Amino acid sequence: HRITCTKWKVQRRDKGTIMFGKAGKKYADQIAGHLEKAVGQHLASKAPQSTEQATETLGKVTGQRRALFIGINYFGQKGELRGCINDVHNIKGFLTSNFRIDEVLVLTDDQKDPTKIPNRKNILAAFRWLRDGAKAGDSLIFHYSGHGGSVEDKDGDEEDGMDETLIPVDYQKAGHIVDDEVHDVLVRGLPKGVRLTSIMDCCHSESILDLPYIYTVNGDLQIIETSKSEGIVTLVGAGTRFLLDGNKKRAASGITQGMKLLMSGNKGGNSKAREKTIKTRSTEADVIQFSGCRDSQTSADAKIDGEMTGAMSHALISSLKQNKDQDYTHLLQSMRKILEGKYTQIVMMSAGRKLVLEQPFTI
Repeated sequence: HRITCTKWKVQRRDKGTIMFGKAGKKYADQIAGHLEKAVGQHLASKAPQSTEQATETLGKVTGQRRALFIGINYFGQKGELRGCINDVHNIKGFLTSNFRIDEVLVLTDDQKDPTKIPNRKNILAAFRWLRDGAKAGDSLIFHYSGHGGSVEDKDGDEEDGMDETLIPVDYQKAGHIVDDEVHDVLVRGLPKGVRLTSIMDCCHSESILDLPYIYTVNGDLQIIETSKSEGIVTLVGAGTRFLLDGNKKRAASGITQGMKLLMSGNKGGNSKAREKTIKTRSTEADVIQFSGCRDSQTSADAKIDGEMTGAMSHALISSLKQNKDQDYTHLLQSMRKILEGKYTQIVMMSAGRKLVLEQPFTI
C-alpha cells in the first residue's frame, strides 16, 4: 500500500462549515499550534522523553566542497508545486554567496538538458556524483525540495512501520526512491572525516536519510519518543483546526495520522527497529540532516514575501541571515521559532553518529 503525500499548499483550502467564521479560519493554524504545544508540554512533563548526551567531535572541513540541489515542481502533474525550483535558486544563491563551494550540480524540471531533469535515474546518478572520490576534510551539501511520501516498511528498520520516500518527476513510471536506497547510494560507506550536510524540504522527511540519531532542541540525543503522546497532540490539533476552519479533508488526514500514532504505542529506546537502525545505519562520516518536518507531518509550499517557497527552506535562509555564525543546535531552535504559530510542521535535525553540534554551522 502506497501513501503519497503532497506538500501542503497553504494558499489552498477545502470548503467546509466554519464554526468561528473568517477569524477562526484565519487563525486556525496559530491557535491549534499553541494548543498542540501546550498539550505536548503537559504530556512530556508526565512522561519525559529520555535523552542522552552527544559525545563525538565534528571534524573540520579543509578540503573540496561539492553541492547538489534538486527542485521539482511537477509541471502539469497532479499535485503540481510552485515553490520548489525557487527553493533551489534561493538556497543555492545564499550558500554560494556566503560559503565556498567548488562544484555545483542542479537538477530541476524546468531545464532542457535531459541529464539535468530530476527523474529517478538522474537523481541516483547525482547522488553518486556528489560522493564520488570524497575523502576526509571534504564537504558535501545536498538540498532537496519536492514531494515526499511514505510506503510500508519491508525490512523492520522503521519505528513507525513506514519507509519514507523521495518522489522523482517520473514517479508514475519509475516509482519512488525509498529511504533505504537513499541511504545506500548517498550515505553508506562515506569515509571518516567527510561531512555531508543534507537539507530536506519535503513531507515525511525526518528519517529520509535513515540516520539513527535524532536531536532535541537542546542538542541532546532523543532515545525514547512516545508515539501515544504525539498521537494525542495530533488529534487535538486536527480537531481544533476543523472547528476553526471547517477543512474536512485536512481534519481527516490529521485524525488518521493521530490514530496511527495512538495505536502504535511507544517507539524508541527499546524497539528492535531502533536497534537495527543504529546497527546498520550509523556512519563513520559526519552526516547531518535538517528536515522540514517529522515523519508523520507534511511540509508547507507557501507564499512568503510575495514568492512561492518551501517554509523550511525560507526559515533556514532567514535564520542564517540573522546570524551566520550560530551553531547547529541554535540554528534548529531558530528555524522552529520562525515557523512556530504559522505552520504545523516541526523542523528536525539528525545525524549518522553521536555528534556534538554546539559548533558553528558551516559547509
